[in-house]
Amino acid sequence: MDNPAYSPEVQALHDGGVIAYPTEAVFGFGCDPDNEFAVQRILAIKQRPVEKGLILIADNYSQLIKYVDDKRIPIDKRADIFSRWPGSTTWLLPAAPSTPKWLTGQFDSIAVRVTTHPTVKRICNEFGNAIVSTSANRAGEEPVTSADQAIALFGNEVNMVVNESVGSNSQPSQIVCATSGKIIRN
Repeated sequence: MDNPAYSPEVQALHDGGVIAYPTEAVFGFGCDPDNEFAVQRILAIKQRPVEKGLILIADNYSQLIKYVDDKRIPIDKRADIFSRWPGSTTWLLPAAPSTPKWLTGQFDSIAVRVTTHPTVKRICNEFGNAIVSTSANRAGEEPVTSADQAIALFGNEVNMVVNESVGSNSQPSQIVCATSGKIIRN
């Protein structure tokens, strides 16, 4: 049942749908990370294997904590992690034992980011949780950067496209392994 207090994109998330939404640099596909069916829909749209894992994006760390084994984050790495948030750094953090494999893939870590994008912050706050954040594209293709592109390419495959603009970043988020410091994606 629809809740008139929810925006259409958040209602879609609650209903198990997939949305396309703007992030700091590109459009992303998002869904409720706890809904396996919705995650599988995103993987099918992207033609991406589940083994690769997915990124979660949130307004604040508290929305990510249930997916992260916080006790396993090295004390000497915490200042670096939290000093880059909110921002465009995605960290690979130890995954909580209860984090579903449809999010972590073949890894024992989870990719997470606290965003600066006002639309994503609003969506996560209204939804009350982190959401999946993976670039809006098919595997091997360039991500879309506008709502018009997202509608043209994926309008029939997603429940809705959030018609707002991407941020000013020229590249998707940098991905860094928190335990090793290794840059996975620059």
